[in-house]
Amino acid sequence: MIKTLKFASALNVILLLSAAYSSASADNLKVVASFSIISDFAKNVGGDKIDLTTLVGPDGDAHVYEPKPADAAAVAKADVVLVNGLNFEGFLPRLVEASATKAPIVELTKGVEPLKSEEEEHDHAGGEQHKAEGAEHKHEGEEHKEEAGHDHGAYDPHAFQSISNAKIYVKNIADAFCTADAANCDTYKANAADYTKKLDATETNVKAAIASIPENKRLVITSHDAFGYFEHEYGLKFLAPEGISTDSEASAADIVALIKQIKEDKASAIFVENITNPRLIEQIASETKLKVGGTLFSDALSKPEDGAGTYIDLMNHNIDTFKKAILGS
Repeated sequence: MIKTLKFASALNVILLLSAAYSSASADNLKVVASFSIISDFAKNVGGDKIDLTTLVGPDGDAHVYEPKPADAAAVAKADVVLVNGLNFEGFLPRLVEASATKAPIVELTKGVEPLKSEEEEHDHAGGEQHKAEGAEHKHEGEEHKEEAGHDHGAYDPHAFQSISNAKIYVKNIADAFCTADAANCDTYKANAADYTKKLDATETNVKAAIASIPENKRLVITSHDAFGYFEHEYGLKFLAPEGISTDSEASAADIVALIKQIKEDKASAIFVENITNPRLIEQIASETKLKVGGTLFSDALSKPEDGAGTYIDLMNHNIDTFKKAILGS
């Protein structure tokens, strides 16, 4: 009898705790983040006040992602939807329409000074000569572009590759959470301020690391043009066979022109990316006699055990990878 009473008492405590947790969770802000980097920002700002759903997870490529029915359901139920903007998420318009969500779609690049897309200004691999040679195929190329994937427009969407811009993302997230949940606004602002201090420290480390690399060794090769903001902010120069999106392949002429440029400009290192097939980079490495210096994390975080499970880990991993490949340290 005593054992039965004790069991019943313990069960009641568990049920009460479960109910309390469910009630607290029900009061949380329901947030959807379009991809893993934004999700990490949201975790740091929202903490335990939000229930977070991430559409494109670790090592996922938002350029070519195809939404699932569960994604539409999550967006439909959301209080806030956080997206990059600048046409980064090609799947987004279809998903928002299918979900019929009433939640605000918050573009985190608001306030960022966007960089012109390299694809809009010149051919990223072949220069003006190749551009002129390919002019006669312009209409054919445009048709292929429409078939292959969405148009990123005139601006490079990878603004998060600058830590200064990441701080703008964080502020925009805090503002969005405060608008949706004024009762916890002070918590969101305090969390954002604490996280911004960590970003400041990370940016100091990145600048110091780049400063340690001689200027004549600051040219590297990556899979696609994801690092324009990093180049603009920190001074490491990047070349890539693919443009700002991974949804179309580089042409044979692009690759030949890039290999020629790599040899002429004496690139210091070549890298694969976690979201792309390494085959093309391995081919270019073989042609140019460059050793693949490791894997960079560009448009997505990694799983926690793979070293870039947070945005700060991503930045630290990439800068360490650059230094080891270029300086051997």
